[in-house]
Amino acid sequence: MSDREMLLVGSKAKAALKVHDVNVGGDALAGLNEILHRAIEQAAKRASSNGRKTVRSHDFVC
Repeated sequence: MSDREMLLVGSKAKAALKVHDVNVGGDALAGLNEILHRAIEQAAKRASSNGRKTVRSHDFVC
């Protein structure tokens, strides 16, 4: 994975996963953090390409 800044609250993410009765591997949060960074970058690009400086909920597409 990368050395990007952690944007997640680890305990909250782990708790959300535990609700699904799964264990959380040591690298799981780093992987989820990378997905979050990519989603933010894509949303920012989408807003910019639409002539906006404001990222809105619909800029986060799955």
